[in-house]
Amino acid sequence: MTYPGQDRNNNRRKTEMNSNQINVIRPYKYHGQWVFDDPAVDLEREAFVAGMDTILDVITEDIPNAENGFICLFSGDPFPGHTARLIWKREDPPGNTYEWEENGMEGWLCPALDRYYESAPRNLYFQIKAGEQTQTATR
Repeated sequence: MTYPGQDRNNNRRKTEMNSNQINVIRPYKYHGQWVFDDPAVDLEREAFVAGMDTILDVITEDIPNAENGFICLFSGDPFPGHTARLIWKREDPPGNTYEWEENGMEGWLCPALDRYYESAPRNLYFQIKAGEQTQTATR
């Protein structure tokens, strides 16, 4: 028997697991490009491209040495302390385009988003802050 929130293998479904969950990544620049690693979902040097890299340049302007790594908390639901919101605009296969309305910017998120959400959230809420500077830009 399968209960709500479980699949046949008695695992919580991805959408249930990530509902009201705050995820954390630590973007950094690798050969001049914003990337991040998340071993929990089997991602290494996953690149931010197609406008999302420019959004990261703007949103990290006030973080010293952001290119060496900063903390990015994100969720499909608002949470206390979030500092930015991206609004889903359209599907751009194989990913999705989001708008940072406050700054009139758009950026594309690749299918790596599927590692965190079963379907693209209508909103993505972020908190960006300085992090421990342990990675280097030439890692």
